[in-house]
Amino acid sequence: MKLTTIGDDVMALRTAYANLPSGVTAVCAEIDGELVGMAASSFTAVSLDPPLVSVCIMNGSQTWRRLQDTPRLGVSVLAADQGTLCRTLGAKEGDRFAGVETVVTSDGAVLVQGAGVWLECEIHSLFPGGDHVIVLLRVLGLDVDAERDPLVHHAGNFRGLVSRTPPRV
Repeated sequence: MKLTTIGDDVMALRTAYANLPSGVTAVCAEIDGELVGMAASSFTAVSLDPPLVSVCIMNGSQTWRRLQDTPRLGVSVLAADQGTLCRTLGAKEGDRFAGVETVVTSDGAVLVQGAGVWLECEIHSLFPGGDHVIVLLRVLGLDVDAERDPLVHHAGNFRGLVSRTPPRV
């Protein structure tokens, strides 16, 4: 192993970060009757008490500018077979919800059908994180389909999980 000094080599850092597997989410809401959403792969569980998760959003995201003032956000942890759907939600142009089945909660959170986990959230706090904003979300409601394997983003590709050990009984 030979460590490289980062300096201005953003590509080396990007390559390293790409090799950190991450779950993939859809962060969505209904705003004035329109579905607004984005894909986000920098997602993590933060706390059980209070119930918090986080997602990191690139500074300058036009979609986030629209979502950040909504009272509720839907966070759908996408399933292994939803890679194409994720790319649609992450597109810069076109209808991000073309062919995407959703459920809208009474408070305007949009949840993607077929995901493995659904969270209805409100923004708890925001923190600057370099070229991203770290969004801490308080979980208000949830549902889980434990039969759905998660979609994983790794090295620029979407992957599923392969079990290496037998499940616990």
